[in-house]
Amino acid sequence: MITVPEGFGEGLGDGADEWVAKLPKLATKACARWRLTPDGALMNGFCAVVLPVRQADGHPAVLKLTWVDTETEQEPLALRLYDGNGAVRLLDHDGELGALLLERLDQHSLDDEPVDLAIGVIGGLLRRHRGIQAPEEIRRFSGVLEDHPAIPRTLLDAAREAGTRPMGTTLVNEDLHYENVLRGDREPWLVIDPKPLSGDPEYCVIPLLWNRFDELDGDKGLSDRFLAICDAGELDAGKARDWTLHRAVANWIWCLEEDMEDQAVICADIARWAARA
Repeated sequence: MITVPEGFGEGLGDGADEWVAKLPKLATKACARWRLTPDGALMNGFCAVVLPVRQADGHPAVLKLTWVDTETEQEPLALRLYDGNGAVRLLDHDGELGALLLERLDQHSLDDEPVDLAIGVIGGLLRRHRGIQAPEEIRRFSGVLEDHPAIPRTLLDAAREAGTRPMGTTLVNEDLHYENVLRGDREPWLVIDPKPLSGDPEYCVIPLLWNRFDELDGDKGLSDRFLAICDAGELDAGKARDWTLHRAVANWIWCLEEDMEDQAVICADIARWAARA
């Protein structure tokens, strides 16, 4: 039924090879369960494949098969909490198969739009979602920054201090960025692929900085975009700065450990900017 792209699943972790090998069988089982007919070419991201399908009544949908880990396991719960409000609608879910049946959206994303328009749209979504409280099942923020020889001690200490800020309990999406907001029919723009966390909306800012980073004009560009995001989302700039600093250093360390040099440089630039801001 599906042919998995070569190289998909690399970097996902232990057991990923076996899961990738089973994807055709999982897709067949999910289509049989929900009486789905394939209706387009297979698409994929880093940790999921998506197959356009038609339901038994002819309505379009997509079948998403996801690598389940701590970041993705609560995606179905988050989508139920959003209930289609500014987010893709979850039609059904099979935890055993790791399968989600979702409404079909246009593949045109906010990454294809001018960044000012994109920030305005995402700010509106943040305002709409800030009233959704995260239930106890949603994971809480927990971050310990280990020493790393490439990270200056002053930045590590500042990031550790920023990470001690008390966290709220709003349902937030720690991977909210331009490519994860798609054009829809039911609403103009809808969030996909939430990575849910119980915390502060301000925790969401940094993906909007490191994505489309090449469009920024140095520190001034970073400041302008940061303030535009805070303004559009009605965010507390102090909280946003602290969480941006903490996440920049955490991701800087991770990128160095994963030999992602280009992304490490971006995180380092954001961390130094946030420490001065």
